[in-house]
Amino acid sequence: MDSLLLSKGIFPQKFLRKTVDYILSVQREDGCIPWFEGGKADPWDHTEAAMGLSIAGEYAAAEKAYEWLQGTQLQDGSWYANYQDGMPLYCDKRETNFIAYVATGVWHHYLISSNRDFLARSWPMVEKAIEFVLRHQSPTGEIYWAVSEDGKPLKDALVTGCSSIYKSLECAVNIAVVLKKDKTHWRKGYSSLGNTLHHHPECFDRTWESKERYSMDWFYPILAGVYKGKQAKDRIQQRWDTFVKKDMGCLCVSDEPWVTVAESCELTMALLAAGEHAKAIRLYGWLHQWRDGEDGGYWTGYQYVENIIWPEEKTTWTAGAILLAADAITEHTPAAKLFLENRLLSEMDEAESSQEVRA
Repeated sequence: MDSLLLSKGIFPQKFLRKTVDYILSVQREDGCIPWFEGGKADPWDHTEAAMGLSIAGEYAAAEKAYEWLQGTQLQDGSWYANYQDGMPLYCDKRETNFIAYVATGVWHHYLISSNRDFLARSWPMVEKAIEFVLRHQSPTGEIYWAVSEDGKPLKDALVTGCSSIYKSLECAVNIAVVLKKDKTHWRKGYSSLGNTLHHHPECFDRTWESKERYSMDWFYPILAGVYKGKQAKDRIQQRWDTFVKKDMGCLCVSDEPWVTVAESCELTMALLAAGEHAKAIRLYGWLHQWRDGEDGGYWTGYQYVENIIWPEEKTTWTAGAILLAADAITEHTPAAKLFLENRLLSEMDEAESSQEVRA
């Protein structure tokens, strides 16, 4: 099948079952989900794949993935950038958006499973991770992109990375509310980061060439909720023709003929968040030509000038993104709107929710 047009209430369970099984086939016994069999793992992409498992109802496997993160977390709350066979590939840096993303995954799993025990078990991991990340927030609001081996921050910031952290902070605050933990400073960090992303572009890409050639810098601020409504629609329109290749997908970078499936899935969700439903359905429908019908995995990308799959890798995080986008379109799970809306819970919200449960 080269096209798959979805609509609300119709999740393609049978079609995507092989994709779920593909992620499960790569997951190691210890819970780690590498990019592919024998490949490396990183905390962000591992979490993306785990979120796909939650959507599919594979709760035990998803929770095992978070247990792996809990077991490999460093004392200061961070993780190394990459792991292979349970060991860090190198220890030269730890990336803040990778570290924060665990909060997004944990909250996503809780929204779907309603497993409060899981949330409570995961709290120490989430708390340490978010505290680590916020220790590296600059006075002007952006969060430094990485920390070197000696613990010193690498003092520049990425729009895409900080947008991802912005969503993760939202999720972390919500976890704290549900568990009745006072994390007022997390809210302050969230607000400060959002203000900087929205109003102070000069705080990003200060020491290197601008990353605006990357499509994620274009749509991630929408996916994270920095831009909404008309501003989000206008931002989509500004670079749509730059990044979207008709009948194929979204380019990774504007100056290379390479469409990537995961970015296309994330753009699908950003389009839904911006109210561009028709564009989202159309874009997502193009992506299934990059699916391996034998095992349900999705190729990472396609180089359309040379007419080749490149790289020849079917990554688990691409499969996870496919499932996330399908959920967002069909509203299959209670977490379907996680990337479509910003919802920062208050203590009052949680009190009302608890009363409804008791009633």
